[in-house]
Amino acid sequence: MINPHRALLLAAFATSTIAGCKRGSDSASGGAATASGAATTTELAISEIQLGKKLSADKRVAEATTTFSPRDTIYAVALTQGSSPNTTVTARWTYEDGGQVVKEDSRTIAPSGNEATEFHISKPSGWPKGKYRVTLTAGGSTESKDFVVR
Repeated sequence: MINPHRALLLAAFATSTIAGCKRGSDSASGGAATASGAATTTELAISEIQLGKKLSADKRVAEATTTFSPRDTIYAVALTQGSSPNTTVTARWTYEDGGQVVKEDSRTIAPSGNEATEFHISKPSGWPKGKYRVTLTAGGSTESKDFVVR
């Protein structure tokens, strides 16, 4: 037989734990609250790379394209999901199959949920025509997207 005092304590603990956890709420560290009250982080991953010539107000690509003119500014946006108190997103732009590095850049972010991180390259004298690739890395996630300059 269960001790009535012990049963009452277990019921009170369960009720206070459930009341303290709201569905979908995040703790101050950006992670979801667990039944024990400890915070966890959701692994950050790149969900998509957007390429285009212009950005919208929300820092996403306004019109996606993978074909550019030599004097275009080329935008790459890393759309990430997850949370992290401090993650570096890097962009590596390369030209042709030899992998000649055009530019490398990085941004430090502290996302909680979905985040858009913008990178761009431009060359007033004009990009050489050919095939290019941008590779974006965040946390343990790496994604690449090919594009051409015509």
